[in-house]
Amino acid sequence: MPDPFAVAGRLVAGPMGLVARWRHGRPIHARGAVLDAVLERHGAEPPLGVPWLDGSGTSAAVVRLSRGAGLPAPLPDVLGLAVRVSGDGGAPVDLLLSTSGRGPLTRRVPVLRSDAAATYGSIMAYRSAAGPVRLAAFPDVPSLPSDPEPLGAAGGAVAFTLVVAPGSQAWRPFATLRATGARGRPDTGERFDAVRNPPPGLAATGPLARFREPSYATARRVAP
Repeated sequence: MPDPFAVAGRLVAGPMGLVARWRHGRPIHARGAVLDAVLERHGAEPPLGVPWLDGSGTSAAVVRLSRGAGLPAPLPDVLGLAVRVSGDGGAPVDLLLSTSGRGPLTRRVPVLRSDAAATYGSIMAYRSAAGPVRLAAFPDVPSLPSDPEPLGAAGGAVAFTLVVAPGSQAWRPFATLRATGARGRPDTGERFDAVRNPPPGLAATGPLARFREPSYATARRVAP
């Protein structure tokens, strides 16, 4: 029997591809602020049996904060936080997080926000040695503009604690993410892919991953 989530993803992929061509390869989160950053991993406690989440290390990162539908600020929108770091052998590790809740149920649902100092969650689950896990970023600053241009000017004021939760358990901090400055441009040509570039030891899984993959594939084909 066909997977209904994969079928739905293929149905949505066509219209998303048309929007992506209009929006220079991005059907959603078309405009964003791009920042250089540093990711410092200190490890989850108690450990999860996933070296990337349990271990320590410092990596250069690229952060992109954006508005999902592109609604003008100060209107609320589903805000996005994309993070790219280098994994084993230099392969990219991409995290794609959207504003969401923190609770066992609300962490699975996107939430409209008007302030970029918000909780961002993977919503999509990852398969791991500890079972399904979700990732999130909690803000370490009281407030941030959600419009890309002033957000880019905020530079080093952007800081988050990265956390992981197995199933519906409590969040466990495992890293800090701090911006070091804006790239001087409102956007970048980099494309992030949370399905193809998960952290080592994790694999995108669940209905949302199967729904997302056709749209990601379409966006990759039409990217300039």
